[in-house]
Amino acid sequence: MMKNTDWRNNKQLLDVQNLKTYYPVKGGFLRRKVAEVKAVDNISFTIKSGETFGLVGESGCGKSTVGRTILRLLQPTAGKIFFNGKDITHIRGRTLRRERKNFQMVFQDPYASLNPKQMVGDIISEPLRNYTGKRMKQLKTEVMELLTKVGLPKDAYYKYAHEFSGGQRQRIGIARSLALKPKLIIADEPVSALDVSVQSQVLNLLKELQHEFGLTYLFIAHDLSVVKHMSDRIGVMYLGNIVELADKKNLYRNPLHPYTQALISAIPEPDPRKKKERIVLEGDVPNPVHPPSGCPFHTRCPVAEEKCQQVKPILKEVKQGHQVACILYD
Repeated sequence: MMKNTDWRNNKQLLDVQNLKTYYPVKGGFLRRKVAEVKAVDNISFTIKSGETFGLVGESGCGKSTVGRTILRLLQPTAGKIFFNGKDITHIRGRTLRRERKNFQMVFQDPYASLNPKQMVGDIISEPLRNYTGKRMKQLKTEVMELLTKVGLPKDAYYKYAHEFSGGQRQRIGIARSLALKPKLIIADEPVSALDVSVQSQVLNLLKELQHEFGLTYLFIAHDLSVVKHMSDRIGVMYLGNIVELADKKNLYRNPLHPYTQALISAIPEPDPRKKKERIVLEGDVPNPVHPPSGCPFHTRCPVAEEKCQQVKPILKEVKQGHQVACILYD
């Protein structure tokens, strides 16, 4: 495979505008829609070519739904998705199929995302068979090269997924995502199901591949230390909303939103001599079917004011490149 020379050209690759994805809640004898789960509720962000954009938040905040909606595995309720300048929000059929080779996904669970009945060679070559007219001999050569790129032996081609460890299976999933030479890879919690000893190996592999192939990542995770290691810019999600967005340096050194401050305070300090003040949030995450009025975080916020219950803050820039959704900065 040729090395991608179009590396970090500062061109906008992905533009998500006011995206909403709601899941219908059905009930009654006729199973009619009675409510909606507001999994993603009016979020906007951009990703430049060659950049890694991290999306972080608690489980259930809508991170994975964002990734699946961008891939068009889910139909957006409202908003726009522009990929490489093209509106892909409502494309279907052959047009969607043609675009899909440009963005791929690395799934969270390497055990469930691979077909146990197929050999590894068939799993990785399947995208190539679907999109190219190449012969099997050509495909085999490309698959062998991909296996080498992700650190697996060539004889893995003839084995089945159950013969590999979790980290090796995730490498197979990464190789499959690279097969069509995509521009964007959405990594949905790619190391959360792996042992801690293996996580760093997979993360470093993703970084190496990004430099070699000029990849752009949307990196979804709940572990802030992992996101810090991987990302250039980070968006913090809470209850379907992005509450803060900044580059990695500013977000970790000077978090502005109370929720971000609480998350960063929970990161373990490796030096036992250093004392770190922990911000403990009280209460539970509200039900996304009936989110609270005003600011979605006000029910757990340690500095909430009466106005927070009435006005939903808009994500806006308060410093150069640093956006936050909080009335404290109005």
